[in-house]
Amino acid sequence: MNPIIKQQIAKEARESIYAAHPSLIERFGENGIIQTEKDNVHHLDHLETAYSLKQPALFYDYSKWLQTVLESRNVGTHLIIDNFERLISILPGKIEPEEEDFMIDCLKEAIHLLDK
Repeated sequence: MNPIIKQQIAKEARESIYAAHPSLIERFGENGIIQTEKDNVHHLDHLETAYSLKQPALFYDYSKWLQTVLESRNVGTHLIIDNFERLISILPGKIEPEEEDFMIDCLKEAIHLLDK
């Protein structure tokens, strides 16, 4: 994935999250806004690695680890799921079709695993 496109996707996800959940600004402040964009870059990095190795389980393992880390910081799983759903809606048309299909499938399965 082109690094510029990756950053644009991360920014779009962050903007969408904070537009939908303005209370997060009060809760996490400016640092939360910055961290949300960085987190989305990390999500995309892990999706990219899973794609390059053709190993979706790498992303699923990352998602479960992320859930543990964020829950320890009082960030609910529903926000991870919400974030992944936003990535599903943002990715189409921005990356190569095969990579897009793989990443969207990974995100959907991760949501299913987190929602159990």
